[in-house]
Amino acid sequence: MLLQIVQYNEPVLRKKGEKIAAFDAALAQLTDNMIETMHAAGGIGLAAQQIGQAVQLCVVDLRQAEVDYTWRLDGKKPPKELIMPMALVNPSVAAEAKPTTESEEGCLSFPDIRGDVVRPDQIQVRYQDVQGHTHALECTGLLSRCVQHEVDHLNGVLFIDRMDKKTLTRLDPALKALKKQTREARKAK
Repeated sequence: MLLQIVQYNEPVLRKKGEKIAAFDAALAQLTDNMIETMHAAGGIGLAAQQIGQAVQLCVVDLRQAEVDYTWRLDGKKPPKELIMPMALVNPSVAAEAKPTTESEEGCLSFPDIRGDVVRPDQIQVRYQDVQGHTHALECTGLLSRCVQHEVDHLNGVLFIDRMDKKTLTRLDPALKALKKQTREARKAK
């Protein structure tokens, strides 16, 4: 089932997600719905806050990405087709301070708004899958960037918070317009 993606200026996007304790059919269904919604919107990641739920759950799918990245899941390198789409429940990210990379990012909650963000290139993520099993993921490149972007959402942090002042100044008119559009849509409900 497709879910509505909330846009910038919705308060839920600034809420830190509650830890998930119930690994049940409802969580599995929510995850499936989020993956379907992410695919329908043309995204590579989606966090629960973006569909109006402040919980520690995000999904990622880079099977169609042509950008290089590396990964090791639980010490092995299974084919990406076996691990994606990937659901990360209660994720915790540890990042290497260097090297960092600057790359353009977008966000499904910020339609048509893109800007450069500097992030660590290599991360380690501990998370649970939808059955509650714990996993360790090491990754670089686009997978690292995507996971960091989605985990930021789970903590109420938006990609615009990580942009430099020059980029934000350039995006300011578009951000103000989106903020106004979201406010007006909320009033119309």
